[in-house]
Amino acid sequence: MTASVSIGEKKQFVRWFLQSYKMKRRECIWILNYMLSNEDLLEKTHFVEEAHYCPRAMVMSSTESKEIPFRFYKGNLMTADAEKSFHDLRLNPDDDLYVQLNFPIMPPPSLYLSVLEENPYMPQNASVNEQDRLTAEKILEESMLTFQEETIYKQIDEALDTDDRDRFFELSAMLQVFKVSKKTESE
Repeated sequence: MTASVSIGEKKQFVRWFLQSYKMKRRECIWILNYMLSNEDLLEKTHFVEEAHYCPRAMVMSSTESKEIPFRFYKGNLMTADAEKSFHDLRLNPDDDLYVQLNFPIMPPPSLYLSVLEENPYMPQNASVNEQDRLTAEKILEESMLTFQEETIYKQIDEALDTDDRDRFFELSAMLQVFKVSKKTESE
């Protein structure tokens, strides 16, 4: 994430975004086009994640996203009325605006990463730290191994039920190899 993003980079990103995605609400297209035509506003615009923590923020979603179509936050107020938010943009051009765009970002496009800034209003306990990430990965890995083991056991039961000796011996050998590799990974 970058600390200072140029107006040119923001323009390039917004143009790319408008060409690449359809928005859930057409007003979002109008707002993004207004940003392109207003360099003062674009200079005060910051693309962040979790924008709802910011004092003045806008959240917009593409049609491919499962997130809310549009939200505007100002202080303790929140609205889904895009016209009111557009009015606020015109009346308060000197206030910082934090924008969160919800769209498929796996893998994250380089243009998006070039304009993404650290959210200065993100509570410290809201972000995932490295230890939490490692713990989550370990739990996921253990769950996957348990699922795989249970699947082999079910297949062994099916082989016994159908009296398929060859399949039974094949799965039993596979289970033994699986248990050895599971034990080795846990050590």
